[in-house]
Amino acid sequence: MKRSEIAISASLVPIDYMMVVLAGITSYYIRFWQPVVAIRPIIFDLSFLFFLKFSLVMALIWIVSFSLSGLYAMSSTRRIIDEVSKIILSCSTAVMVLMFVFFFSRSLFDSRFIILAVWLVSIIYVIIGRGVVRMIQHYLYYFNLGMHRLVVIGKSELAQEVIDSFQKNIKMGYKVVQQFDGLTEEDQKTLEKMKIDDKFDEILVATGNLAEKQLSFLNDFSYINHVTLKYVADIFEFPINNFEVSNISGFPIVELKKTKLDGWGRVYKRAFDIVASTIIIIILSPVMLVVILAIKIDSRGPLFFSYKRIGEHGKQFTYFKFRSMMKDAHKLRFDEEFLKQHKNLRDGTPMMKFDNDPRITKVGKVLRKFSLDELPELFNVWIGKMSLVGPRPHEIEEVAKYENYHKKVLTIKPGMTGMAQVSGRSDLDFDEEVRLDVWYMENWSFKLDLMILFKTPFAVLKSRKAE
Repeated sequence: MKRSEIAISASLVPIDYMMVVLAGITSYYIRFWQPVVAIRPIIFDLSFLFFLKFSLVMALIWIVSFSLSGLYAMSSTRRIIDEVSKIILSCSTAVMVLMFVFFFSRSLFDSRFIILAVWLVSIIYVIIGRGVVRMIQHYLYYFNLGMHRLVVIGKSELAQEVIDSFQKNIKMGYKVVQQFDGLTEEDQKTLEKMKIDDKFDEILVATGNLAEKQLSFLNDFSYINHVTLKYVADIFEFPINNFEVSNISGFPIVELKKTKLDGWGRVYKRAFDIVASTIIIIILSPVMLVVILAIKIDSRGPLFFSYKRIGEHGKQFTYFKFRSMMKDAHKLRFDEEFLKQHKNLRDGTPMMKFDNDPRITKVGKVLRKFSLDELPELFNVWIGKMSLVGPRPHEIEEVAKYENYHKKVLTIKPGMTGMAQVSGRSDLDFDEEVRLDVWYMENWSFKLDLMILFKTPFAVLKSRKAE
């Protein structure tokens, strides 16, 4: 751990404390601001001096809450979204404790407005305060101040990807000062000389080809010279995004996780799907009735278009949506004469897409533009065959042409919307779509689902061609 990181982590404590106290002062003046008083008259007596003393004591609750949530962990690699989430959760916890104190202390002032304001303003101020600290830290990196000076051992493809990542994103705080192919005796002497000259702080092993004797040297070297020793696994010859390390009989065992949607994650997602789909179905039922009438007036044929698709674990399920094409249009996808006249824009991939598709009806074009044809999928979500968020539903004919990598997306339930849909809709190429869906599968979180759902309406309204 570098001294600069220790100093920055330590400085966050007084900065957070100051920001919380400042949030209390701001909330006090907002409450006594004349426009607010005109709307909500003051019926209690609260002097500024008393409130300031009270804030100086109560701010300690925030610091304890921040500490328990891990906001003072000495790490410079925490993601911004994770830090913000912890700040919101910690401030909310602190306010709950404060309300508990008020419940048993009637002698204190009684202002729900100030408490609510303190909660909101403290979140904003703490985020701003920490943001300024991080900006200063990242700015110093450009002058090589506080950077982790790294020696990389290994010249595998993975090692090069790690080095490229550090070079492209200086905010990660790593600078590669030397790279060795292996660790020969000559390399070991060079390493010792570099340490004497204080040329590096950490060693990153990015190869699985080191002998036991070489690994033993690195382990001893790191202890003797107080150097941080890290490993990046290349035993699979590609980066691993989702794994779990456990200790079994003293051996570190790495388990590859297909998805975080296991255990309670699966329960949370299913519960959310049931509640959310029920609410959305009720709200959008008038819209679905209008769509039904429009389809019936516009063209002959069934109201719904249904056929088998491939879902979770490669199992088939009946997929249905509002019909947006002429009757039996699906059969034309495999008609040689039709394919000659209308070029498949995704030729060479398992998917099919036609420019100005003649099979789409007039009403169908409107339905597809605003994704209204997909509303019946809500019932598939409700019964558990689909999820609100996930990879797109897979057609049997497409899956038959999938490569092994493509089949990874069959690990979880297909969704009404997903990473691919909010990142480019139908304009993405197939491999890019699969890559995004696999990333979602391996990095799932409830926050990620909410973010995708929030972005979906904007992606729907974004101009695109009807397929």
